[in-house]
Amino acid sequence: MNLTGTPFLVVTVVVFAASIALAMAQWLGRGPVLGRARTADGRRTPLRALSYLGTVLLCQFTAVAMVFVIVNDENQLYDNWGDLLGTASHVRSVPVPPKDEGLAGDRGPSGSGAPKVPQAFHAPDSDAVPKNVKQADLKGRLSGVDGEVLVWTPPQYDDPAYKDKTFPVVELLAGFPGSSSAWFGDAMEATKQLEPLMKSGQVTPFILVAPRVTILDSNIDTGCADVPGKVNADTWFSRDVPQMIVDNFRADTTSDRWAVSGYSAGAHCALRLALLHPNRFRAAISMSGYNDPAGEPKSLTAKDPKMRESANPLHILTHAATPPNVALYVTGRRGDGLEDATALQQAAKSPTTVTPFETTGAHLTSTWKPLVVPTFRWLTGIIPPR
Repeated sequence: MNLTGTPFLVVTVVVFAASIALAMAQWLGRGPVLGRARTADGRRTPLRALSYLGTVLLCQFTAVAMVFVIVNDENQLYDNWGDLLGTASHVRSVPVPPKDEGLAGDRGPSGSGAPKVPQAFHAPDSDAVPKNVKQADLKGRLSGVDGEVLVWTPPQYDDPAYKDKTFPVVELLAGFPGSSSAWFGDAMEATKQLEPLMKSGQVTPFILVAPRVTILDSNIDTGCADVPGKVNADTWFSRDVPQMIVDNFRADTTSDRWAVSGYSAGAHCALRLALLHPNRFRAAISMSGYNDPAGEPKSLTAKDPKMRESANPLHILTHAATPPNVALYVTGRRGDGLEDATALQQAAKSPTTVTPFETTGAHLTSTWKPLVVPTFRWLTGIIPPR
């Protein structure tokens, strides 16, 4: 059973209620207890006391479990037990990625134009995800990463009037910890908010793609980087996932029609990916992100000083051979991303553009969820319909 969605929540509520009922029955003398009630001299027996203590602890445990599930449902941090316990690695191998030939050039061992690879799609594993979202269980050919990828197509996609049209794409990255379902479920409700605006023409009809972000076991954040011998996270996000979309959907294949958006650690990744790969992404949206990878204490890229520097979006921007042609929309409050946004804006040189936006909310999805519509309105100005 998944950790998100109504079924598991109902189970925890029922178990909590049952533990309270058990405690009440014990105290009323009608529930199961261990040992005789009192010794010959009138004192409670140790087993009887332990029985009551055990029931109290059970009530506390079930209460904490229920609150965890409610918080997890609200923010969609963990989809399954493997992610929660840090026991599931999604790294099959760590090959050396071939030369980057651009968005439509990764088919075949060296971009040789091999046939497309059709992907099987099925209903989402998570109960929190709407049924109009498809899931693929992708085996990354270049990255060696295996994981789910959730895909939603806009209303126009299946309209006969658009049967010969291709569509722009936005990759959606959750924070750490975080699940691919967060953008589509109650945490962010991206499709619920954007679908009517796409229908009315107020927002560009984007294909929305949310890949798995938790890749390593032991609850380590990849920082969306390729780390030799450890993980090819960058290649997973920037090459394997986009190629799967291009191979299986009527997706645009030019970099000026692709963007990436994320919150928290996913926001750091969005900036990093767009600045490193302007040949793949035209724009990035960062919600409460950070430049220094150490903004996430469990980030793999923060462990090594050289990697920590090279993975910093500000360092990438200021050390680019030529200013990348990317547009960045960077939100944050004071002490939580705003200063990093200002630093990027001050360092940017044409054609790079940086639009800071100050927020006041906490570092929670309740702050980022209301930003979905305004950020996509901004993105529509960068990648308009056609």
